Amino acid sequence: MESSAKIDNIENSELVSDKSITSDLAVILCTKNSSSTIENMLINIKKSKFTPDILIVDGFSTDDTVKIASNIGGIKIINQNLQKFPGKGIAMKTGLLEILTKSTNSSNNQTNYKAILFLDSEIKNITPAWIDDLAKPVLEGGFDMTRGFYQRHPRDAAVTKLIAKPMLRIFFPEMAHFEQPLSGEVCANVQVWKKMLDCNPPDGWGIDVWFLIEAAISGYNIKEVYLGHKDHSSFDEYKDDVGMLSKMSEQVSFTVIKEAIKYERFEIYKDIET
Repeated sequence: MESSAKIDNIENSELVSDKSITSDLAVILCTKNSSSTIENMLINIKKSKFTPDILIVDGFSTDDTVKIASNIGGIKIINQNLQKFPGKGIAMKTGLLEILTKSTNSSNNQTNYKAILFLDSEIKNITPAWIDDLAKPVLEGGFDMTRGFYQRHPRDAAVTKLIAKPMLRIFFPEMAHFEQPLSGEVCANVQVWKKMLDCNPPDGWGIDVWFLIEAAISGYNIKEVYLGHKDHSSFDEYKDDVGMLSKMSEQVSFTVIKEAIKYERFEIYKDIET
């Protein structure tokens, strides 16, 4: 994946769309059997004041996700470029390659995207304000990246509470203040995303915390945006058995450890009081 993740090396990519760029903002949804939420997601995204272009990167759904999205109209839909699961990182990289290639190859009468926003596709209570509040600091406020944080059910976010935040406190204490290091609601300018792709992001669940660590280490100006309560269908699947999150926990753990080794933070644990 390393060579395919470098935007400068892409020529005549089959992912390039003929659709003109119509907005400063592109929104990417990575879907996998999201039929219960995708219609409401798309309707509300379209109501954003930034009138974003929307790209769906589908992880080979076996339900009606793609059919429902196709019926909405005006949505670009592609498959993630590798059928591997868990593959959230693969899907996000596929989406970035599509959008950045389109922006790079846009003709003079088109507007290059200024920002790209990711949203989790299983949100039940999405509103246009989520898109507006995440995009505005990047498009108008001088921030390089925004990340959503929210109120969640007390039993939700087990991997965040028990893995991501404690490990950041140990190895990257300067990032310990981030409320949601695994937030799927992230917006950044295109320069940030281009640099992130060149750093070989992971394929799986670790990509969210990886983006945070890499962006913070690079000195980008990051703002967390409070989005209120988050109600998402994936919580329904694991609320009675957080053991279903073991693979996610493993991938997030390995990602933080690899980043700690990369940035020579691994010896910090010796200073931690237990």
